[in-house]
Amino acid sequence: MIDGLLAAQTAPPEAAAGDYWSMLFVFVLATFIGLGVIRRVSRLLYTPLMSLTNAISAIAVVGSIVVTGADYPQMIRILGAVALFASMTNIVSGFLITDRMLKMFKKQ
Repeated sequence: MIDGLLAAQTAPPEAAAGDYWSMLFVFVLATFIGLGVIRRVSRLLYTPLMSLTNAISAIAVVGSIVVTGADYPQMIRILGAVALFASMTNIVSGFLITDRMLKMFKKQ
């Protein structure tokens, strides 16, 4: 594994640029697949789906806290802080939306 990391660090810039394009392609593909899956979710399953999304965001929060607090270059720590803000916003808004939906089902 360490040999692979060392080889990636010493790779020529052309190889690194090709790797970024493949990562961007996977990111865009995952975005479209995610949107397609979410659009087809029944409204009855929305609350469990929101809970699962909050759990995934919690994992992202832990990872971004580690990245933001570690001894990485300044730009990586800034991106970690942006990821922390986005994940926390997702968690808080998810709980607010779920709470609002659950209040709709309560009898008055």
